[in-house]
Amino acid sequence: MVCVEQPAGPTGLIVFGASGDLTSGKLLPSLFDLYRRELISENFYILGCGRTEMSDEQFSQFAAEAIEKDAGKAADHAKKFTQKCHFINGDYDDAAFYEKLKNRIEELNRQHKVESNLIFYLSVPPFLYPVVVAQLGAGGLVSPESKLVVEKPFGHDLQSAQQLNEIISRTFRESQVYRIDHYLGKETVQNILMFRFANAIFEPIWNRNYIDHIQITIAESSGIGHRAGYYDENGALRDMFQNHVLQMLALVAMEPPTSFEADRVRDEKIKLLRAIRPIGFEPWSAQIVKGRYTAGQIDGKDVCGYLQEKGIPADSQTETYIAAKLLIDNWRWRGVPFYVRSGKRLAAKDTEIVITFRHVPHSMFLSAGLEELPPNILTLQIQPQEGISLQFQAKQPGSKICMSTLDMRFNYADVFAVQMPEAYSRLLLDAMLGDQTLFNRYDSVETAWKLLAPVLQKWQDSDIPLYEYPAGAQSFAAADNLIESDGRKWQPIGISQQK
Repeated sequence: MVCVEQPAGPTGLIVFGASGDLTSGKLLPSLFDLYRRELISENFYILGCGRTEMSDEQFSQFAAEAIEKDAGKAADHAKKFTQKCHFINGDYDDAAFYEKLKNRIEELNRQHKVESNLIFYLSVPPFLYPVVVAQLGAGGLVSPESKLVVEKPFGHDLQSAQQLNEIISRTFRESQVYRIDHYLGKETVQNILMFRFANAIFEPIWNRNYIDHIQITIAESSGIGHRAGYYDENGALRDMFQNHVLQMLALVAMEPPTSFEADRVRDEKIKLLRAIRPIGFEPWSAQIVKGRYTAGQIDGKDVCGYLQEKGIPADSQTETYIAAKLLIDNWRWRGVPFYVRSGKRLAAKDTEIVITFRHVPHSMFLSAGLEELPPNILTLQIQPQEGISLQFQAKQPGSKICMSTLDMRFNYADVFAVQMPEAYSRLLLDAMLGDQTLFNRYDSVETAWKLLAPVLQKWQDSDIPLYEYPAGAQSFAAADNLIESDGRKWQPIGISQQK
């Protein structure tokens, strides 16, 4: 076993929007996990920023409650960790607030012996990104060593993404910007690179000669929760497809990087995204369909439809489901379809990549009625259970010809007997270390928007069908037809978790 983990040096983390759910639910628990594992220096502090009136003591208590379920295992670490939590309040568009912030940072740098590794983390609504970035620059808070972490969405469309990047680039160089996509921090997503490029048995067959098609699924059984305003403005295409889906596609299909350096990996991802054939519109349902959930049942409980969710306009045309067939125009993947889908209120929570290999060219078992043997299927399970499985044909004990599909699989939690680390732990540590491998570079963001811009424009200008499906469904007819018209079928949602 080869394990290399580098601890971060002295760091100051300034979190804008620190009183929100992301900070309490993800950032603070992940930071405490790193601190408990001694991957964060003792010379470290968190400075929360927000409009909420809160003292250092109150923010320390806020942090203590956020890490409460893990603190019992490491009470001493928890006490020291919460003492490193501070808070300052003010208005994000007030220049005086940033002068006060600058003085507070200088004070905390001296107190915690932090010199220059400052990370500004934007955990605020996207419309505030330009405001905060501009004020940081105008207030003289940014040095060549500073870093900026930006949560998705990276723009609302191509034009807004370009405008956001232009504003950020006035204050930060691209090497200082960390666009965070938490899916890239998941263990199985990271494992795609090692699975492909550290095993000689897979790379020779990872191409159009051996692979029939690839499916990428991000299914959620949950609805929109308390995000009605955000979700209705964005929908499934912007919320999941533009980032998570395309990033996983890039990792599973890109060419081998020359090294495991950040820009070498990201260079290959952008080459792959640029090779995706533009989505066609005639006939419309042949390459992309959209849907919206109606009332139904999840886990035996009745749930309302999208239009009945609190805060959703009665005339909303926002999609909660997207399915698309993508083609990649390069030598490796020419002619291999990538079927991708993402939706809410589906049968189960399930994120996976399914690689279906071609059928054997000739069956020698015709005399036994085995004219066409099932294909080999490799499944990379991303969540909720992280693991890998491979289906292949083998003889069962008994008669001379007794063949069945066997499933060789492993589950990360079972094999390694550890709790899977939170994706944010990986990404936060990498940001502190200055490693951008798992973060989106701007050209990747822009290319993804360029691919989807014609789709968004077509939806705006034309009466494109918005199909409906009941909550708890596996799929619906139009989405099924997208893949079945090619003689293939979707892998059932949640089936990998039942085996």
